Amino acid sequence: MDRVKDLASAKAAVIFTKSSCCMCHSIKSLFYELGASPAVHELDREASGREMEWALRGLGCNPSVPAVFIGGRFIGSAKDVISYHVDGSLKQMLIDARAIWF
Repeated sequence: MDRVKDLASAKAAVIFTKSSCCMCHSIKSLFYELGASPAVHELDREASGREMEWALRGLGCNPSVPAVFIGGRFIGSAKDVISYHVDGSLKQMLIDARAIWF
């Protein structure tokens, strides 16, 4: 759990993913389109990926990926990120966390 928290707060925008997850790819693409360059941690390619996945579930991530953190704070999974994007608050969260500049 500590490793997940450390990684989640190491950069303004952090996404925990799996390389085979299509929703993960969509969320990463959305962040890139908004001008953010998130830290991406693919759990299926990390040595401690399975433990990190359980830690994410312990934080309330269900499903465990994609798990999105902005400014060190867990903001949700794909459905949450899409909702924030639709209502316009995702961009402001990224600006406030200094993940993008506008």
